[in-house]
Amino acid sequence: MQLSYVEGMERLVLVVQQLATARTLEAVMVIVRSAARELSGADGATFVLRDDDHCHYADEEAIGPLWKGKRFPLHTCISGWAMLHREPVVIANIYADPRIPHDAYRPTFVKSLAMTPIRRIDPVGAIGTYWATQYTPTPEQLRLLQGLADAVSVALENVDLLANLERRVEERTAQLQMINDELESFSSAVSHDLRAPLRAIDAFTAQLAEDHGEALGSVGLAVLKRVHGATSRMQALVEDLLALSKASRGVLARDQVDLAALAREILGELQRADPQREVQVVIAPDLRVDGDPRLLRAVLDNLLGNAWKFTRKRPRGRIEVGHGADDCVFVRDNGAGFDPTYQDKLFRPFQRLHSSTEFEGTGIGLATVHRIIHRHGGRIWAESAPGEGATFSFTLDG
Repeated sequence: MQLSYVEGMERLVLVVQQLATARTLEAVMVIVRSAARELSGADGATFVLRDDDHCHYADEEAIGPLWKGKRFPLHTCISGWAMLHREPVVIANIYADPRIPHDAYRPTFVKSLAMTPIRRIDPVGAIGTYWATQYTPTPEQLRLLQGLADAVSVALENVDLLANLERRVEERTAQLQMINDELESFSSAVSHDLRAPLRAIDAFTAQLAEDHGEALGSVGLAVLKRVHGATSRMQALVEDLLALSKASRGVLARDQVDLAALAREILGELQRADPQREVQVVIAPDLRVDGDPRLLRAVLDNLLGNAWKFTRKRPRGRIEVGHGADDCVFVRDNGAGFDPTYQDKLFRPFQRLHSSTEFEGTGIGLATVHRIIHRHGGRIWAESAPGEGATFSFTLDG
């Protein structure tokens, strides 16, 4: 059925919309082979791709077989002519045109054809339309076919971009998997190869002090005490490095998490471990979020542990956990605080704003917190001033 030009334009608009959503070459060809026949009233249509110096007849829809799956030298077929000359070609009688390889056409129904290149600059293919009787398409039909070819050009570029993007994603995923595997190996090495020697050193120094303390004297015992202290700090560093590594790996097991209940539990443990401290605790009653319970426990362990530590020199410490603006959760204390000039260092591994003689720590805890919050799609920030306490706020899912 022949479409009017207006009907053809309406159909072309729909085809362009369909091509805009096509994600594969196969999807593009399915759309084009049908649309080309409908827009031109042809008895058959082919989708031809340039394959170096050959024409690949990749797909077709017709009243009889054409050349689907075959390849012909670029200089021997009419689709190659259209691509090399970068212009459409119309042949009303194929047997009267020397550009046509007549032997290839005799087994087919074709008497007339039109070939439209895909992409006018450096064509990548062509759309062929064929008639079983001698026929010359109208200028309107040719404009519709050229509009289809132009839309196909854009669609093929989109398919190519998507394929490249998917390949890059696959490569990136493979790289991340390799990094995760290396982290897993590192964690295993740290767990087994470092912990055991540290435990041995600690045990031997304790035994040496117990069995030969008198012979060592005060100087020797002081040296052993320093060894024990260094070993303890190394053990803490190993544990914190493992925590940082675990925070970067694995799939998030999301669930509803009651941060208020977690905070009460953690602060209760801190109070039992340090019963002499007088700390006022304020926890908002409803702090439910969506996240990984294990990782969010690590977030509060670090933030509340820091609040407990840095309020140590206050006669009466105060720690508050609550809701802030924009659905953020905050942990606030009235402790030592820090100079906000250096807050960009807070969440970097091994960065400390207080000396180890003043407050113990490895400088990894906040880096772990930052990694966990980032994995949840959120952000974390801090506000403080020296001697005025600190407030750490975070959001999840942006």
